[in-house]
Amino acid sequence: MIDHILADVISTTRHALDDALLQRQAVEERFQVDVFLGDVSWETSYSLPGEEQPPRVRADISIDWPTWSQSSYRSWSIGEPAEDLPEIVVEITLRQQRLASTPELESILRCLPDESPPVGTDSLIRGGSVIEQAYDPGGNNPRYAVETSYQGTIRLEEGALEDASQLADPIGNLARWVASVLVRLGDLDLPYLPPDPTEDTA
Repeated sequence: MIDHILADVISTTRHALDDALLQRQAVEERFQVDVFLGDVSWETSYSLPGEEQPPRVRADISIDWPTWSQSSYRSWSIGEPAEDLPEIVVEITLRQQRLASTPELESILRCLPDESPPVGTDSLIRGGSVIEQAYDPGGNNPRYAVETSYQGTIRLEEGALEDASQLADPIGNLARWVASVLVRLGDLDLPYLPPDPTEDTA
């Protein structure tokens, strides 16, 4: 078992998303290390329960642990003074896919608040939206997708570094917020194509 605050954050996030009754897309989960810069990242995807594959709506969650945060955490863990407490960078991308026509972006944005609930003193801020258009190999049968991302930096206060369970409530609130937004997006009256098992949704 790895005794590290990042492992605690990942485990807490997993449990919170499961408790929010979301369904993990197992093939989408990744744990990566940048061998040149030293940054560590964890990515996972969740959808509403009972969705066909690929799901109509999903949330892609990314947690990044920068090298400087690792240095700060190491200094704190051995009792050395650190200029700044470590932070994690969180991005949540809400994706609607398998759309049969160009969606009305305004109706989608009405479902999306400007920011997430706070995690500690920080919130994730909504960025711009991207409309994706793809065709089959013959250049026919267009399908559409919409992605909207929330991104922010979460400062890990000393109390959380000493006791990671302090993160359970704020991360739990964030997971329930993700579930509620996915429900609102899934309830929109939009035309969806039937699932295509060969479709690349990454």
